[in-house]
Amino acid sequence: MRFDLVDLQVFVAVAEARSITRGAARANLALASASERIKTLEAALDVVLLRRGRHGVTLTDAGESLLDHARVVLAAADHLRGDLAGYARGIKTSIHVLANTSSLSEHLPHALASFLRDHPQVNIDAEELESIGIAEAIAAGRADIGIAVEQTLPPGIERFAFRDDRLVLAVSAQDDLARRRVVDFGAVATRDFVGLATASALQTHLATQAARLGARLRFRARLRDFDAVCRLVAAGVGIAVVPEAAAKRCARVMAIRPVRIRDTWATRRLAICVRNLKALPRPAQQLVAHLRGGE
Repeated sequence: MRFDLVDLQVFVAVAEARSITRGAARANLALASASERIKTLEAALDVVLLRRGRHGVTLTDAGESLLDHARVVLAAADHLRGDLAGYARGIKTSIHVLANTSSLSEHLPHALASFLRDHPQVNIDAEELESIGIAEAIAAGRADIGIAVEQTLPPGIERFAFRDDRLVLAVSAQDDLARRRVVDFGAVATRDFVGLATASALQTHLATQAARLGARLRFRARLRDFDAVCRLVAAGVGIAVVPEAAAKRCARVMAIRPVRIRDTWATRRLAICVRNLKALPRPAQQLVAHLRGGE
């Protein structure tokens, strides 16, 4: 049984678009060419992969199975191309890492710095994403390694303990809340907030939690990082929800106080997640081992 990578790319494009027309456009092929490649693939496998309808296509069980495997094969091919191209530039490989806001800003920089120092021929492409999106991307083979909230990970994804990550309320040292040890998020949801950009994974998470309380958070300012957020909190502009590690770090040089949030969603455990550790390129396996070691 032989597979053409272009056929697999076209199939994945069509399957994800749920349309041969839109899939062909994604693959930069004419509609007739894309349709012929799908038919060739079905003939080679002797199975029906797509059910054609007036409003697009749906996947058969065989099609769903092929989509899963095709993503893995294409990801491996990308690794192969990247590794070989890297040799020409003196760089052996690139590792794609997805991480939620807390991980990317507070936990990963030091760990990645020490890894990159010891592996000069490795590049790391780190991207921020909400934990649920990270789980989906890892399951689909669109990234090598993820750092996500463990509770969001579905069965079938390998995971390893990384860090405990508590979200706390950062308040000005002059705020009445500064005398509190713990608060319910619902009790402060009507206050003025300072936060990160709306595209950040943490802001998406907070908006979801507020919506469950029937509230919409009011932000007086949105900034790019936790240090800037905490500076405005110290100035009394508003309160903020930040990782405990960031709050404690900033409290050493700013007039803010961390206050624990009682809600269960604020206490989280971060996990390193991969689709299949043994199937990862060796540098990615080494990075997982490095992160697990807490270096």
